[in-house]
Amino acid sequence: MSWRDKRPLKPFEWGFLVLLLAVLLYVAASLWGVVAGGLPNLGRALADGEIRFAVGLSLWTTTLSTLLCILIGIPCAYLLAFTPLPGKRWAEALLELPLALPYLVLGLCLLTLFSSPFGKALKELGLRLVFDPKGIVAVHLLINLPFVIHLAAQAFRQIDPELPLTAQTLGATRLQAFRYITLPLCRPALLSAFLLAWSRGMGEFGATLMLVGVTRLKTETLPASIYLNISTGDNGMALAAALLLLLLSLAVQGVSRLAGRKGRDL
Repeated sequence: MSWRDKRPLKPFEWGFLVLLLAVLLYVAASLWGVVAGGLPNLGRALADGEIRFAVGLSLWTTTLSTLLCILIGIPCAYLLAFTPLPGKRWAEALLELPLALPYLVLGLCLLTLFSSPFGKALKELGLRLVFDPKGIVAVHLLINLPFVIHLAAQAFRQIDPELPLTAQTLGATRLQAFRYITLPLCRPALLSAFLLAWSRGMGEFGATLMLVGVTRLKTETLPASIYLNISTGDNGMALAAALLLLLLSLAVQGVSRLAGRKGRDL
């Protein structure tokens, strides 16, 4: 514990504390409504085949898309962080744009793209994305891939450049230095990026609604199930589905904080 943790609060800090407590109360009260309303209906939701379908669809699409984001994002982040890539600033600006746009707009962009001749060509090749569960993966890629690239590039830039250079002077290739020096040092940050992207994918709804729609037992993710149950007046089932999402988010947050703590200990 540092001296900052032991000293008494200043008068203005007491004012800040009141604001913090008000924010915490606001967040806790908002979440408590889902917990209180969802718990009595949780058993019914877990026994419901439609909810189980929604959970399964959310899990496999989110996990697949997040793995693709990591596999694609790490090489792209390496180029942005370590190479004098021509037009790098323009590339970074373009990648930041999806982070600032509403999800509904991103979904409309994808609907326009995959309804074009390009999308029709993909459909002829057997890759149908519009109003199809596979489109959920495409949505998550547009939303999370720039996010993962941004976080991974930031993590790579925090590494002391002398470390991989030293490895290269000792005979390692540039790829070996990246594989055995840079990646291990960035592993906690990359794990956090994976978990945050996974959590964002699990909760995404707006862009998915635009591209694949909301069809029961076809494109019904867990957020879509909440929407459908609210629209049909089954608030108890909607609250139970929301509670499932809340519990998943809590688990991901716990793993992410654990990964961050291990990273600080390195």
